[in-house]
Amino acid sequence: METGKIEAEKKFDENPSALNKILCSIEDIFCIASLTLMALLPVMESVVRLVFKTGVSGSTGLISQMLLFVALFSGMICTRKDSHLSISFVQYLPEGSVKIRLKILGCLISVFIATVIAWSSVSFLKIGLENKVIGFIHSRVFGLIIPVAFGVIALRFARQTKFTGWKIALPVLSIVLGTIASFPVIAKIIWGIEAMPEAIFNICDDFYYFTWLAKAPLTIILIAFALAGTPLFIVIGGLSLLLLHASGGQMDAVSADIYSSLTNRNIIAIPLFTVVGFFLSESRAGERLVNVFRCFFSWLPGGIILMSVVICAFFTSFTGASGVTILALGGILYAILSEHLDYPQKFSIGLITSVGSIGLLFPPSLPLILVGTVTQTNIFHLFLGGIIPGIILVAAMIVFSIIMSHKVKIPVEKFDGRKALSAFKEAYLEILLPILLLVGYFYGILSLTEIGAAAVLYVFIVEVIVHRDIKFSDIKKIFDKAIPIIGGVLLILAVAKALSYYVVVTQAPANIAAWMHGAFTSKIIFLLLLNIFLLIIGFILDIFSAIIVVLPLIVPLGQAYGIDPVHLGIIFVINLEVGYMTPPVGLNLFLASYRFKRPFVEICRYVFPFLSVRLLVVFLVTYLPWLSTWLVRLFGK
Repeated sequence: METGKIEAEKKFDENPSALNKILCSIEDIFCIASLTLMALLPVMESVVRLVFKTGVSGSTGLISQMLLFVALFSGMICTRKDSHLSISFVQYLPEGSVKIRLKILGCLISVFIATVIAWSSVSFLKIGLENKVIGFIHSRVFGLIIPVAFGVIALRFARQTKFTGWKIALPVLSIVLGTIASFPVIAKIIWGIEAMPEAIFNICDDFYYFTWLAKAPLTIILIAFALAGTPLFIVIGGLSLLLLHASGGQMDAVSADIYSSLTNRNIIAIPLFTVVGFFLSESRAGERLVNVFRCFFSWLPGGIILMSVVICAFFTSFTGASGVTILALGGILYAILSEHLDYPQKFSIGLITSVGSIGLLFPPSLPLILVGTVTQTNIFHLFLGGIIPGIILVAAMIVFSIIMSHKVKIPVEKFDGRKALSAFKEAYLEILLPILLLVGYFYGILSLTEIGAAAVLYVFIVEVIVHRDIKFSDIKKIFDKAIPIIGGVLLILAVAKALSYYVVVTQAPANIAAWMHGAFTSKIIFLLLLNIFLLIIGFILDIFSAIIVVLPLIVPLGQAYGIDPVHLGIIFVINLEVGYMTPPVGLNLFLASYRFKRPFVEICRYVFPFLSVRLLVVFLVTYLPWLSTWLVRLFGK
């Protein structure tokens, strides 16, 4: 009987209806088309501006609306593929009924919250969205994607319960309860604010009172389910709705914050650079870069180690800390280090795993862009602030790795100018990419959005047309890999804005800062506690979620202790960067275990010496602020 149930669930997952397949295909097409248009429009804008000294009419608003489409379509796709970002301590539980039931309960809560946001979005469309034309399309036509997306997300979470028969009543009940909980906004949709009957208005008041009474227990339930693996955007969205509603605010304010966040030009670079990273990782760009660096540096003692660290830093600066670097370059570097040069396996695996997230301090780092967006800190200054700490971290890993491997008598290779020139000719287009982007951005020729768009177009031409590493038929697969990260990050960013609004209004960060400043007057002690706290956060949350959720709470503390915002941003990123290789839940450790087919405990043991060096650099950067601020003072103006 149990076997029959499992087979039925498998059939349910693997054989979607023809209509569902068509809808999924349409969804993918719209998402990829929006991403493509979002990349092309800034390029057109910059070309027209440089040639004709003018811009493309209406392009600014249209690019922002494409970001809204990309975020919400990718969010729907993330739900379809069950790939939303989460904490998920449940993954460490053994397979069984407890794990399944927690997953189902998380889905039911997700159905409820997504339903409430969908209804709130309809109210926002009718009452709150500004009545204007973008290009030649009314803003409400673009805004319609918000309730549609959250409605689809609610239905997909309902489907993930895999209930059939009478049990399907449970997800249906969640939708009904979400609709009942949305009564205040539904009343506004029907009657409007001014024409609402007094009796209906009184019922809405009763809703506020009930929510206020239930605020504490519901908050605890949401946090508990966050730890159990419920998607973070659902938990944060639920907290935003609950806390705003309980404090007398309007639930549709959450939808307003979602719209304003997902039409913010400052975050357009995030999906664009994510796509760039995946184009690089899916092509033979890594192989070509490894070859050229090997030709130019293998004549030096430890030159191959230098090459490994620098290549990983380059890749991670474009891909973010998603572990793509280990998956894309791990096999190539391991073959060179251990199979060709006879470095010990534990050294090679430890080095590759530890440098898989080492480039996050170099532009165009996605975490630094996100830090600037969340804290309203100048992104240009953050890029400058990360350069010296990033160089120190790279140099420390190179020197330490060479010292560790001194017992291994690795013969150096004779420099072959002809071979080096041939390797450079193959890889020069990839080598030019960061140079062109940095020159264009730091000299003010292009904005960050235009840099991201130009990078997408550049890698497309290089990898698809020039090198032909990627076939046109494979492009969709690359977008399929990038979309879960895009959707996961942008949806969390959208709902977090509503929660941060509540947090700011209640002055919670300021109160925490005042208490901390009274309890710990020493700036040094505060920085030590901050390091410990961020290292713990780093192996609980992925770096994007941590920046969005935790950083707004840290900023007032930094202000209270007189810490420069750029320095604080660099401290935050470098600590979380280490979290990716910190046991017991560092993501890079799991990816390395998967990639190199080694037990997880062995990977942890291999990484430990490198982790110690990374921690020393973290403390150095933390307690010497001028490392992060000197270039800002020199070039920041």
